[in-house]
Amino acid sequence: MKNDMKQRYSVFLRPWGVYYCQDNTTGQQETLKTRDKDEAFRLVAAKNENEEAPAFSRHLARVYWKAGDPTGATRTWQHVMDEIPKLKTGETRHRWLTAIKDKALDSIRNMVVLETQAEHFMKALESGSVSTNIYLRRIHNFALDMNWLPWPVLPKKRWPAFKFKEKRGITLKEHQAIVARELNLERRAFYQMAWHLGASQSDLAFIEAENVDWENHIISYKRMKTGTIAIMRMDADMEEILRDLPGNGPLFPYLRSVRAGDRATEFKQRCVGLGIKGVSLHSYRYAWAERAKTAGYPERFAQEALGHNSKAVHRAYSRKAKVELPSLGEYERQRAQGTIPRVETPANAAAA
Repeated sequence: MKNDMKQRYSVFLRPWGVYYCQDNTTGQQETLKTRDKDEAFRLVAAKNENEEAPAFSRHLARVYWKAGDPTGATRTWQHVMDEIPKLKTGETRHRWLTAIKDKALDSIRNMVVLETQAEHFMKALESGSVSTNIYLRRIHNFALDMNWLPWPVLPKKRWPAFKFKEKRGITLKEHQAIVARELNLERRAFYQMAWHLGASQSDLAFIEAENVDWENHIISYKRMKTGTIAIMRMDADMEEILRDLPGNGPLFPYLRSVRAGDRATEFKQRCVGLGIKGVSLHSYRYAWAERAKTAGYPERFAQEALGHNSKAVHRAYSRKAKVELPSLGEYERQRAQGTIPRVETPANAAAA
C-alpha cells in the first residue's frame, strides 16, 4: 500500500468484479475493462512506467510495434505517399501525384515512419506552403488510419493554421480585356459564359448543347462536385454567345478534352500577357457572386446558382460586395407591379 501511494496510478476492484485505475493526483477513476487481476496490475504498472520515463516507454512501444509489423522498421514516408494515389482516380489522383513531389517533403521522404519526431514535421512545414500543410496532414492521417503509426507525430492542435492568400473576383474591365485579346473562338466563348453563368471551370467545360432549352430560355448542368442540378434562365447576352457554339454535343469540345490544370494554365498565360494579377479561372465565380450581391440578387438564388456551400457566395454576401438596400415597402411595390421577376419555388408553385 505504501508503494502505491508513491506512484501516480493505483488499482482497485469494483464490487461487480471489474478492475479500475485511479489517478492519485487528480482522483480521476477509469475502468481497465478486465476482471483479471494480473492483467490489471500489468496495465497500471505500464501507466506508472510511462509517467516516470515517458521517453523510454515510447521507445519500448516502438519496439513492440515494429515486432508486430515486420515492414514497420523500414517503411518510409515515401512508401506512404506512393500508396495514397493508388486509391484515387481522375483529377484527384493527378493532384496527389503532383503534391507528393513537393520539395518541402524531401526532408522526411526517406525517413522511417516510426522514427519520425514532431520537429521533423515542423521543419517540412516551415519550408513549405499551404499545400504542404494540407497534404502532409492527409499523408499523416493516412498512416494513422493504416495503423502504420502508434500515435500522431504532431498533435492536432500543433499543426499550423492554413493561411490562404486573399482571393478576389475578376473585374468587368479585366474580363473585357481578356475577351478582346482572345483570338480562339472557343476559349473566348468559354470566358464569356464563365462571366454570365458563374459555373466552375470543369462544370462549364462539360456542358452540352442538350443542356440548353431554347424554348423556355433555360440552361442547366450537373455539378461535378455535388451531383446536383443547377438551372438558370438565360438572358439575351447568354443566348447570343450560345448561338455561335455547336448545336449538338459538347459546347466546348477542345476545353472538355484537356485537364483542368491545362485550362487554368492557358487562362493564366492570357492574364500574364495583359499584366492582370491575382486572378484565376475560379475568380469568375467570385465575380459572379459579388455582382449578384451588388445587384440585390437574393442570397438563396445565388446559392442555388453556385451551390449552397460555395465559398464564393459566403464571401461575397458576408463582407466583400457593397449594396444599398431598397426599403421593404419599395420592394413590395415593385413586386406587386411585376418589376421584380418572380422565381418559381416549390412553395409558390403549389400555391398557384
